[in-house]
Amino acid sequence: MGTASTHDTHACVRSDAALTRAFTILGKRWSAVVLGSLRSGPAGFRELSRAIDGLSDSVLSDRLSELTKEGLIARTVDAGPPVSVSYELTECGKALMPALHQISEWAEKHLSFEEG
Repeated sequence: MGTASTHDTHACVRSDAALTRAFTILGKRWSAVVLGSLRSGPAGFRELSRAIDGLSDSVLSDRLSELTKEGLIARTVDAGPPVSVSYELTECGKALMPALHQISEWAEKHLSFEEG
């Protein structure tokens, strides 16, 4: 005899859609790392490039553009001289930091890393 499901199918679909949307942005390689690198305050392109090992300048440029377009970071141009550009988390980006911190803690606890 079958049992009636206590799951709300519509709630599952809504959650799935939200996670899909979130990981469409965060699932791209380096996106979360770039966001996490900005958690302590604004940084320029060179500073970010030096802070993130293994990230090419072209991919960093792409991720900064995408994250700016999504409203997670803001790009500020200081006319100088010299002209400088900095990036910082928006309120939306800052709201994501507790979740990224939890993912980082989870990874440290449950994922093994091989140094290479």
